[in-house]
Amino acid sequence: MSPTPIVPDYTGANVRGIIPALLGPAKWDHTLPDWMPAVVAEAEQIVLLVLDGLGWDQLHEHAALMPALSSLEGGRITTVAPTTTSTALSSIATGLTPGEHGLIGYRMVVGSEILNVLRWAVNGDDRRRAYPPADVQRFPAFMGKAVPVVSPIELAGTAFSEAHLRGSVPVGWRAASSMPVDIRRLLHGGERFVYAYYGSIDKIAHERGFGDYYEAELRASDRLVSDVLEALPDRAVLLVTADHGQVDVGDRVVKPSASLLSLCALQSGEGRFRWFHARRGAAAELLAAASAELAGTGWVMSRDQLIADGWFGPTVPPAVAQRLGDVAAIAFEPVSYFDPADVGPFDLVCRHGSVTSAEVYVPLVAGMRTR
Repeated sequence: MSPTPIVPDYTGANVRGIIPALLGPAKWDHTLPDWMPAVVAEAEQIVLLVLDGLGWDQLHEHAALMPALSSLEGGRITTVAPTTTSTALSSIATGLTPGEHGLIGYRMVVGSEILNVLRWAVNGDDRRRAYPPADVQRFPAFMGKAVPVVSPIELAGTAFSEAHLRGSVPVGWRAASSMPVDIRRLLHGGERFVYAYYGSIDKIAHERGFGDYYEAELRASDRLVSDVLEALPDRAVLLVTADHGQVDVGDRVVKPSASLLSLCALQSGEGRFRWFHARRGAAAELLAAASAELAGTGWVMSRDQLIADGWFGPTVPPAVAQRLGDVAAIAFEPVSYFDPADVGPFDLVCRHGSVTSAEVYVPLVAGMRTR
């Protein structure tokens, strides 16, 4: 029997609720949700640090390597579906569900093409003019406030940044050691809220998997957390979360059969949340074929069922639903579903996208500088 999928709790402890809680009236009315760490309630300044790729399960399993982070108060919350960076970062920044903001996958249909959302490209070709980011994702970040965003300088001005961080103020760094310096400067300059992003845990897990390199990166990330805590002025709080966790897939790649692919016009999504787009009139046959072939490794569901079950939030407008395929294969085993159009410069060792515990649970923990 297959395990039960962990559908994100969009109305409760979920990453999409962080920004509305911090920048909306709840913070100043002292009505923060009970899943928000208590120390946040009295904070006069807040830094939200997103550690890309650090799931709750991985933090729990490697707590000894991350003493600073493990000492913070809080617990686990859910991220979004699919558990992928483009979708989750958009939900964190906008405070919206995937169905609302519409960046509903790593690779999704826009127009008649499959757009790589992080690169804003089709087959490596830039599509910024064809698909203006502000048209594809229409909502401002951070509830319309001009929040400073401390992140790698190469991300400033990209199409994906324009799509999910529109209206923010980029503060680019070239070395991670600059992050605490920038954060200290911003807070001492009077900023009430600072957003910071660090992506190396995700990068190392993708390329090297779990092991010595991954553990070295966890230690480095924990030192970063410690340095940011030390940079905080009085009555400032560091709040740490993530966009998703990771699963070690290795070389366990499932290649859909030729008979299954004969029913497909194309594929989208990513390895652990693969969308099959049916040829005209073949949607029902495709669902049956995918279920028969892939149900031993993943949940196989129709688009309509996933929408009805709230995987992308309570509302998915027709224009957003059209960006999805007809049938999804969502891995619960440590495997990836192969698509020859979804490849990069190296094979990914760790992957994410599905809704297993290792992928969907992320930390939400907070603390102040130790006096």
